Amino acid sequence: MDSLRDMPFATIDIRDDCGITDVPHKNLERSKENERISKDQIRKRKKKKKDYQPNYFLSIPITNKEITRGIKILQNAIIQQDKQLAKAMTSDGSFHITLLVMQLLNEDEVNIGIGALLELKPFIEEILQGKPLILPFQGIDTFGNQVGFVKLAEGEHMNSLLEIAEAAKRTFQEKGILAGENGSFKPHLTFMKLSKAPRLRKKGVKKIDPEFYEKFISHRFGEEMVHRIDLCSMLKKKQSNGYYHCESSIVIGKKPIGLLDLINEALRRERMSLKSKVKQIKELLLKPETQARIRRELFEGRSVNTSNQGNQVDFRTALT
Repeated sequence: MDSLRDMPFATIDIRDDCGITDVPHKNLERSKENERISKDQIRKRKKKKKDYQPNYFLSIPITNKEITRGIKILQNAIIQQDKQLAKAMTSDGSFHITLLVMQLLNEDEVNIGIGALLELKPFIEEILQGKPLILPFQGIDTFGNQVGFVKLAEGEHMNSLLEIAEAAKRTFQEKGILAGENGSFKPHLTFMKLSKAPRLRKKGVKKIDPEFYEKFISHRFGEEMVHRIDLCSMLKKKQSNGYYHCESSIVIGKKPIGLLDLINEALRRERMSLKSKVKQIKELLLKPETQARIRRELFEGRSVNTSNQGNQVDFRTALT
């Protein structure tokens, strides 16, 4: 031990040698404050996720009449075996594949969602490389015997669809939209849900009996060529044809565009343009210099009692 004391490093503090110094009191307080802020952010993020309730979704509509006709035959076959299941069936016109679910809480967020959908189109075109996306449907399966759906057959189309779903999730999340689900994406075509008829549980119907659809277990329903992706509302009133309320759409592939498609696209663009102009006008009217000019022109040449607060125009209230 005496010999060690005589070594050159005997009096050197290892903290000084490694560049470690005592942390000042202020740094400790700053560290505690940063830790508190971090915990608050984590808590808010968890609360936000807890309150996450999807109310919009990206839909691939099923338009092939062969598929829809086959599903109707399937539904009728099940109803013949148990008539009370009629209320659990997916209605005509609303057959679709859900590509992504999300939460849009107000009109501004809906507009952001529309923008994200439009930005998604070039990513889809890059994935497909000019090839059509054809989805073959065959067979029946369920989610926990609670949701009955027509299965999407395996094949290269499945990889393309998964890539598109990932691109959609990424595009919407980058816009700050709460989108996606915790589970893995499993494309399916729902034809019945027991949750659509909650009274069935009270009557003892808690599961979909596999015997009801056993004749269709390997049935080929047909192929759907994807030509459109819609941003739809889960809660707004459905269209007259039974399909969901659609905020906007993008066209995929080279499907011939009919007159109705052209009209809908023209209306959508006019709506977006009008919303943009209204927003610009609101922003202009809320500027103090604009309000002052309007007051001058409005009350020019009049005797105005400045003490009368009733003559003051509250532009912010008027615009809300």
